[in-house]
Amino acid sequence: MLFAPEHFGCERVGPWPGARAFTIDDEAERSLALIDACEEEVHLVGHSYGGGVALHVALQRPNRIASLTLYEPSAFHLLPQFGAEGRRAHAEISRVAQESTDRIVAGDYRGGAAHFIDYWNGAGAFDALSPRVQLALTRWAPKIPLDFRALMQVTAPLDAYAALTGPVLLLRGEYAPTPTRLIAERLADVLLQGRLQVVPGCGHMGPLTHAGLVVPSIVAHIAQAAAATAPDRPCWAALIAGHGSGIPAARIASEVRQ
Repeated sequence: MLFAPEHFGCERVGPWPGARAFTIDDEAERSLALIDACEEEVHLVGHSYGGGVALHVALQRPNRIASLTLYEPSAFHLLPQFGAEGRRAHAEISRVAQESTDRIVAGDYRGGAAHFIDYWNGAGAFDALSPRVQLALTRWAPKIPLDFRALMQVTAPLDAYAALTGPVLLLRGEYAPTPTRLIAERLADVLLQGRLQVVPGCGHMGPLTHAGLVVPSIVAHIAQAAAATAPDRPCWAALIAGHGSGIPAARIASEVRQ
């Protein structure tokens, strides 16, 4: 059985209602409820912001996670713990967050979305998108400051993730931006069963641009973990797709069933 919970800001969930300050706990609540409703352990997958949320979810339910697969998780709170290189990377992503936020607060939703998209995909990436996709991203833009703030205010130290003792696959693109490259590499080092895999030829949006390389790795990791821990039970997977688009949930569901 496959779950793909959407986040606040997506069409079916709608915007954050704004009754109080938004935190990563608010985003994680939907996924935690699904995990709690499952009798079996869960194979958890996340990309980018969804990877940061998935990491937070796993830390709340470490004994319910059969495996974890993360493609460049945006756990930005960890960067200052990585020494001088990490502090430089934190300053880099903080500048992106501030510039996007400044444009959005000023009412320039399109400009804020464009700055965000171009950072992760390269200069001119936003302008190269179809008008329909540009409009959808512009409507979603007010969520950008909330996501950055929620990710950067997580307080868990790096060694807290040692509690995740199951198999963890950390994926990153060959051309990953420095912040998410460092996060993937350092998490792979600290996790008991952490394993790093570099996906050739792609960047941060590899699950979308190079699904033919990324999806088989995700499916193989889930299948291997399922065979080791529960060979006679069905494979359960909860997917948290970064920004509602990064992880191709339908394709994974099809391949898991085969």
